[in-house]
Amino acid sequence: MRKKQAQILVVDDQEEILFSAKMILKKHFETIFTTNSPKKIISILNENEINVVLLDMNYRIGFEDGREGIHWLKEIKTLSPNTIVILMTAFGKIETAVEGIKIGAFDYVLKPWHNEKLLEIIDKAVAESRKNTKKVIAEKTEKRYFTGTSQKIKQAYSVAEKVARTDANVLILGENGTGKYVFAEFIHQNSERKNQPFVHVDLGSLSDNLFESELFGYAKGAFTDAKTDTPGRFETAQNGTIFLDEIGNIPLHLQAKLLHILQTKTLTRLGESKPRPLNVRVIAATNSDIKSEVKNKTFREDLLYRINTMEINLPPLRERKDDIVPMANFILENIAEKYNQENWRFEENVSPYLERYPWKGNVREMENKIERALILAENNTISVTDLDILDFEEIQENDDNPLSEMEKTAIEKALFKHHGNISKTAEELGLSRAALYRRIEKYDLKN
Repeated sequence: MRKKQAQILVVDDQEEILFSAKMILKKHFETIFTTNSPKKIISILNENEINVVLLDMNYRIGFEDGREGIHWLKEIKTLSPNTIVILMTAFGKIETAVEGIKIGAFDYVLKPWHNEKLLEIIDKAVAESRKNTKKVIAEKTEKRYFTGTSQKIKQAYSVAEKVARTDANVLILGENGTGKYVFAEFIHQNSERKNQPFVHVDLGSLSDNLFESELFGYAKGAFTDAKTDTPGRFETAQNGTIFLDEIGNIPLHLQAKLLHILQTKTLTRLGESKPRPLNVRVIAATNSDIKSEVKNKTFREDLLYRINTMEINLPPLRERKDDIVPMANFILENIAEKYNQENWRFEENVSPYLERYPWKGNVREMENKIERALILAENNTISVTDLDILDFEEIQENDDNPLSEMEKTAIEKALFKHHGNISKTAEELGLSRAALYRRIEKYDLKN
């Protein structure tokens, strides 16, 4: 029997599980890697083109809620988006595995497994990985970015294009959801480092005791669970770009360590004394008022000078009114493509509501609402109610308001959808029953 060209990584803290999986899989697939430490996942992914990871969800005695598995699933999807992850779990822990599927896992396998079922799932995962690889290659060569026409965003992209041609450190400022990750990726993709790693680190999610080991790596024996030499995120990004997201969340006592790396262009793993040379471009981002933090002595001024050789401010959507509708259409097209669907559109009356909605979560909120609407809507058409952006209490109640007719239409649709049930209609529209009755009287919608 000819083996399939695929590289499989099995991660489990039980040696008998690793041995058993390897014996089964090596008969069918070309290369099988195994490790009993999830902390080695990063280095294995960095050094090999792994198609499928078979990932256990628990690694420490007494910690069997699957949260470690969820954590490493997110890490894998961040570092290697085209790698397919299959979770391994015991029968009583299926709920956590299902949660994992919602955030990106391909499937789950119950332990102890049936060999035929295991092979069937991995076969499908390998096929999915090949599709993903083709898609990622296409995205790298044809990545599209929405610029818009507002002066502030055009200015931001202009600065990004210029700074991308240099190796200068960049600080991106902006509210939550304004697209700081997209800008960091844009700079990387337009730089000389574009074919090297782009490593995203969410500093806000790192606890103090994980900060050094995750960013700088560690030597075997550096601490109790350090069973192997492990590179950190900076080494993973060698010759490429590291994106330090939410840098304002770094505790003051750890900022000096980061500053030392930026100043010396070297790092020292925990448990080692010899510094390693580092060639990494740093892009940082924060939604906090970093200059006020400097004044309040919660962020080092010398570190700020190191990270903001060039500073880019991203405007919130409320300052980009002319871009809102074109951006929504751009996002809809991308999400439809993600789900392999075509010919999606918004209803004609949606535009004024899109422009009027406050978008407190900015672009991220818009992406979430459009994706949800696409999943729920019918006939490839998205309405105002599908988007869940009705904000009736802010609408002036007078006949001159151009949105009155749209409000009437939305109420009619919601009443029809809920068969005239006032409570359900009011709940969907975000109104009290009394407010809904007033509008029914106003628009003469009584049966």
